[in-house]
Amino acid sequence: MRMVDPKGLRPRSGKDQMDRIAQYLEDLRLQGSELYPIVSALRQLALAAGPGVTEDFKYGGILFATSRNFCGVFAYKSHVTVEFSEGHTLSDPFLMLEGKGKLRRHIRLESEADIKTKQVAAYITAAAVHSRS
Repeated sequence: MRMVDPKGLRPRSGKDQMDRIAQYLEDLRLQGSELYPIVSALRQLALAAGPGVTEDFKYGGILFATSRNFCGVFAYKSHVTVEFSEGHTLSDPFLMLEGKGKLRRHIRLESEADIKTKQVAAYITAAAVHSRS
């Protein structure tokens, strides 16, 4: 997949995207907050959600896709959100999805423990499976 940089000057390679993701993660780590371990753990869950998962750095976060985008991880000042591109289609058995928009839903995380408490792995897996259908 070829991407064009925001200024349209040159195509960006997959390596450029990986460098941007690595820099984003390093910046979070150097800030010394609780956000880095949350983002890192969520990234690993998304990449393990099934075959063919790709990642891209866009909109200030990491987007994950199979045949189409299924979720994104975004760090804010004091929390992280997992945004589900087609969250309106996801089952919400644990009542953790937030948002009332037409399509998107999200889960807000303030600690690494929230990942387990809020059953985020189940939502990421369901979103990845849905993105393949």
